Order: sequence, then structure tokens, then C-alpha cells
Amino acid sequence: MNRQEKIHWADVIAAEVRQDIPHRIATGITPSGPIHIGNMREVLTGDIVYKAMQEKGLEVELMYNADEFDPLRKVYPFLPEEYSKYIGMPICDIPCPCGKHKSYAEHFLEPFLNSLEELDVKPKVLRSSELYRSGMFTEEIKTALENAPRIKKILESVSGRQLPENWVPFYPICSSCGTISNAELLEHDPEKHLVRYRCGCGHEGVCDYSKGEGKLVWRVDWPMRWKALGVTIEPFGKDHAAAGGSYDTGKKIVEEIFGGSAPFPVPYEWISLKGKGAMASSTGVAITIDSMLEIVPPDVLRYLIVKTKPEKAITFDPGMGLLSLIDEYSKIAEKGEGREYEFSKISSVATDIPFRHLVTVVQTARNENDIFDILERSGYNVTNRDAVIRRVHRAEKWVEKYAPDMVKFTVAKELPPECAELSDGQKKAISNLVGKYSALNTWNAGDLHNVVYEAADEAGIDSKELFTAIYISILGKQRGPRAGWFLEALGRDFVIERLKETVE
Repeated sequence: MNRQEKIHWADVIAAEVRQDIPHRIATGITPSGPIHIGNMREVLTGDIVYKAMQEKGLEVELMYNADEFDPLRKVYPFLPEEYSKYIGMPICDIPCPCGKHKSYAEHFLEPFLNSLEELDVKPKVLRSSELYRSGMFTEEIKTALENAPRIKKILESVSGRQLPENWVPFYPICSSCGTISNAELLEHDPEKHLVRYRCGCGHEGVCDYSKGEGKLVWRVDWPMRWKALGVTIEPFGKDHAAAGGSYDTGKKIVEEIFGGSAPFPVPYEWISLKGKGAMASSTGVAITIDSMLEIVPPDVLRYLIVKTKPEKAITFDPGMGLLSLIDEYSKIAEKGEGREYEFSKISSVATDIPFRHLVTVVQTARNENDIFDILERSGYNVTNRDAVIRRVHRAEKWVEKYAPDMVKFTVAKELPPECAELSDGQKKAISNLVGKYSALNTWNAGDLHNVVYEAADEAGIDSKELFTAIYISILGKQRGPRAGWFLEALGRDFVIERLKETVE
């Protein structure tokens, strides 16, 4: 390793965890809405640590737990009002919004899990409802109920909160209204694993927690799973890491109630959307991972997480910032070395074609054949057309959805009327440029760009004036994409003919 190269944050974690035990890294998200790239930070952070530990020769497993046993808390902006009748019910038992999945939870989980595959993240996928209903947590729930006063005391002393006198760490699912209810618990039969309760709807019933007819409250559920699933490392949001937060209370509960240990913590900061704040499906401030993968190559999305320490916030800009991110990754991929590249890479196919160039190409080409003609003129030897087309589609989507107006353009079919306003100096420089372009042996972006300065200098005008004249003659506006790539994409015949027409 280069002496000046800093040790990557994932390698630091791999060196700090215990080296003498098998490890299980746990990640998890409640699929209560579209799973966005802010959520992606948790599972990718876990995967990057997982890969660093594997390389170090440690025994390690990566898990993803879908917390789909949680209740629907409200009618989110993306839901019809009719979903108000499902508020409080487990999202694994609520109908799918589109009717194509077995549940509300699976509607959001399926595209997320498909995206993980594309991002080269392959965890063992668990579902909370299946774990509870299989009876896996029966003894832990029994332990929690029998130690409710001790758990209450821990939560109050560590968090500083005052809990109700009759507080218990378990929510039954009401057999009448179907909600996960903060019900009054009337009786517990530990031998039969039964709880008698009175729900807020007025119904009195009995639930069997060995069959998953209820669940532990979050602050107890989390440390319970550390013990039951053997979790040794876990990334989690900064809110859980705050003093007196759920990690602090969980640490005492797992040790004093369940006889386990808290996992090695990897707290992470939020990903916010530029100009809009922290991402959250509930507020509509979010970009889903699957929609982002329509635009950004998966190795670039990995790079977004890889390059930033978990404790540092990330502001995601889907406009020009995304273009810069793709360019930045292209540079490290070109070198093909370094930990950031090693943790990001998935496939090197088609990464030698700069995304910025494709943004110009897709707005210049008339059809698919045109695209490959332009790339061939640009010196790119396309060996995998399908991979290039996928990258082209991403560029098209970016232009359509996120590109600022300054990047978008349409080549004028006829000479724009604005050309009549060009100065004598600009016209003289264009005449010079026509001669120089006609004399070029090769039609490549570098030469096309550099010759502009020579033509402007000989005409006695500033090069900016000539660039402006070029854009006006081709686009009818004063600004456009990088001139070299743009003119290269348009082709020799078109450019020379249009510039001649400008000064005739």
C-alpha cells in the first residue's frame, strides 16, 4: 500500500472487531414505504465491512432483517385514504397497494431486494414476521415478560424517560381489530406462552406469543434479536447512537436480561437530498434505490457509500453532483486500484465511456445506430453492445429526470435566426474555424476544442465569443455541452456544413 494512502474505514473496523469468534453482521429496514438511497447506507455499510472482514480471513455472515412485523403508522402521502382502515396492523398482513404482491411489505421489499442483487449485496434475508411466527423468539419473549419491572427500570434510568406504571414490553395483536396494540396485559401464563389482554378497541382476548400473535416493543425487540440471532456487528442510524438512545438501553437489556452482548456498533449519518433535507419515504423526500439504478451504474452507487466514512453526512445531488460523482468514480476505475475501487467495483464493462460524453451522445444521435457510429468516431471499441445500451439508457433517464436546463439541448434542424446577430469578429473566427476543421486529419474532441482558441486568436476575439457563436449556430442558444465532445458527436460533415452556412 502507498505510504500516503489512508487505511479505509472498513479495514479499520475489520481490525477492531474480535478476531477469535465467528461474526454475524445485521442490517435491517422497515419496508413501510419506498426504500430509498438513504436506507441503502445501512445495508451497504454492512456489506463493505463484510467484504473487508472476509478478505482478512474472518468467519463472517451478512444478514438483512426486514422488519415487516411493524404496524402501519399512518396513511403516507403515497397511499390512498382507504388505507386508514389498516393503521396499526402489521404491514406483512396488509394488502399490496398494486395488487401484485402478497402483502404491503413485499410490495416495497421486492424492488429493494432486486436492487441489492444488482449492487452485489447478497445477505441472508430474514423477515421478522416469519421469525416471530415460527416460535424462534418464544423463550426470549417469556423472559422479557417475566422481567418487565427490571426492563422498565433500565429504560427509565438510561433514557431518562418516565414509563406508565403498568408498562409491559410486549404488544399483542388484537384478535378483534387486528392491530398491534399497546394493550393492557391482564395475565401471563409462561408455561403455555399465553397473554390475556384488553385492547384499546375494548376487546378482551388471549394471544399465544409462541405463534407470533404479538411482538416485543422496539427497545426490547432489538437487544432480544442480538442475543437470539447471534449478532456481533451492526450498522445503525445516528439517532439510535445518541446518549440514552436505543443502543445504550439495548446494551444493558441484552446483558442484564438476556445474558448476551451488544454488537460492535457502526453508527452512520444520514443521506440527505440536496436542497430538501434528510430522506424519508413518509414525507416524500426520497429517491428509491431501484429508480436510481435506472440512471446510475451500481458500482457508482456503491462508491457513494464506500468513499465516505459512516459518521460523515452525505448530501446527494441527483443533478450535476451526480454527473461529477460518476466522473470521479470513472477516474479511480481507470486506475483499477485502491480500496475505494476494490469495495465499489462490480463490473468494469463499458466504464471506459465517460458518462458526460454519453449525455451529449444521447441528445445528438437520432437512433441506436447513430450512437455506435458516434462512439466509434470517438475512438471507443465497443465489445459489449448490450452493456453500452444499458449505460445509454441510464444517460437518457438522467437527462429526462435530473439534468439541469444548462445541460439539455436540441440540435437545430435549420440555421437558427439568432445567427444574424453574430458580430463580424465572430463570423471571421467561424470562417477560420471552418478552414482548420476541414484540414484536420482526425475528428476528435481534443483537437476540435483546441483549434477554437487558434481560430479566435487569429480573428482577434476572445475564445468565449467563438464558443458562443458555435453554440448559437448549432443550438440557437449561447451555451451548450463541452464543445469538443459535442462537435465530435455531431460529425465532421454536419459541423463544417452548419458553420459554413453561418457565415454565408
